[in-house]
Amino acid sequence: MKVPAAGSLLAILAAIPDYRGRKGRRHSLAAMLAAIICGLLTGAKGCTAIAQWLHDQEPEFWHSIGFARKPPTSNCFRDVLLGLPPGTLENAVRAWVTEYLAAVPGELRPVALDGKTLCGTLQPHGQSIHLLAMFDTATGGVIAQARMPATPMNIRWRCGCCEAIS
Repeated sequence: MKVPAAGSLLAILAAIPDYRGRKGRRHSLAAMLAAIICGLLTGAKGCTAIAQWLHDQEPEFWHSIGFARKPPTSNCFRDVLLGLPPGTLENAVRAWVTEYLAAVPGELRPVALDGKTLCGTLQPHGQSIHLLAMFDTATGGVIAQARMPATPMNIRWRCGCCEAIS
């Protein structure tokens, strides 16, 4: 297996500490996370779709992202995502994107704000999870996102939120 180049997404994913026990390390964490990211970027929605997409690829691709043997099933991807500390993968991808999309000093980049209510997150007492996301309009990528309270938001509160997630 080749060592990933410095600054590559695989190198950044390899720097994430593996939280799994000795028995849960059949596949490297970096390879699992790379497969999750690639699967999501190709439109896979869920662990089963990610595993199916990965199994449809050629073995050369498996080896290029760090798998030494046949990739795992959907349950392994589910376990990795459930056990990974929140924000770890997001922070790693953000660091990689920031490195390649570094703004020119003094240049203003337009951003857009959008709020969403997540499907399937109905909490007790009838409240769902609400997110406010900041998008880079040039690339369409999410710069940051934060969980919002269920109460109606006013413009002053939104400005404070922008400062918090920037």
